[in-house]
Amino acid sequence: MPEILLEVRNLKKYFPIKRGLFSKTVGYVKAVDDVSFTINRGETLGLVGESGCGKTTIGRTILRLIEPTEGEVIFEGKDITKMDSKELKKIRKDMQIIFQDPYSSLNPRMTVGGMLKEILKYHEIAEGEEAEKRVNDLLDKVGLSKLHARRYPHEFSGGQRQRIGIARALSVEPKFIVCDEPVSALDVSIQSQIINLLQDLQKDLGLTYLFISHDLSVVEHISDRVAVMYLGQIVEIADCDELYSDTKHPYSEALLSAVPIPDPRKKRSRIILTGDVPSPANVPTGCYFHPRCPKIKKGECENIRPQLASLNNSTHYVKCLLYPESYPHSETKAA
Repeated sequence: MPEILLEVRNLKKYFPIKRGLFSKTVGYVKAVDDVSFTINRGETLGLVGESGCGKTTIGRTILRLIEPTEGEVIFEGKDITKMDSKELKKIRKDMQIIFQDPYSSLNPRMTVGGMLKEILKYHEIAEGEEAEKRVNDLLDKVGLSKLHARRYPHEFSGGQRQRIGIARALSVEPKFIVCDEPVSALDVSIQSQIINLLQDLQKDLGLTYLFISHDLSVVEHISDRVAVMYLGQIVEIADCDELYSDTKHPYSEALLSAVPIPDPRKKRSRIILTGDVPSPANVPTGCYFHPRCPKIKKGECENIRPQLASLNNSTHYVKCLLYPESYPHSETKAA
């Protein structure tokens, strides 16, 4: 049995909407709405979905860069959501993040070596000559030279900056890394280099990834399992090969139908979704996807909110009323 490293239980992140002279709360943006999943030690879980569906918010809430509204985040048996600042500082060494925009996440006034040494000093890992040696080793691991330690962020290309971001994440020897769209701002040729680097580091260091992306081709290449998000909720989770070959949820089918095939002689039947994505401040009743779903079950999908359930007791989970397992135990109208 695989060992669970991270377990997310019923995670919610609501942002209040304030209006008026006294900033009265008049509603909430449900960025993450009751999400649960696990990540096994040493695996990569891909998290995909349209822009604005809550992928990045999940990643940052797991690390408590954003405070959760409700739910639990269990890392190696400890609930991160209940930790105080001292406990959180200790666990920061085990949980890191690679940001989408490497340039804005680097301090423009510090050299690369200075940034990495500051991290090593803050976490009481190394100082002086030992820190210098560690910095050189880190840069070598990510494909840079020790001479690059003397340069500032503006002196690097986009791909090199992302390598620096990876080196920064590795500096505290983490066990788990949130990769928040780490290649979306890079050219295709550089994307493949960064993906290969992440895979090599995972193999050498035994890392575990939550890989957030909207590029399903990249996710298919790097992931062991894939979770599909829609409007703050996970609607399908399965092993990567199974999800791409036997998609169950209508939203997942529509996403995969948009992935280009690198062969001009082959054509894929596109599924064009009608309407716009609903506002997370005013979510639909019943199934969140029903206003755009081409397979809607009239009279049910509008009123019954499905649950994420295993199909035939397998590792394939789906949240859709097309499958009896997703019906809630008590069929009540969604508020």
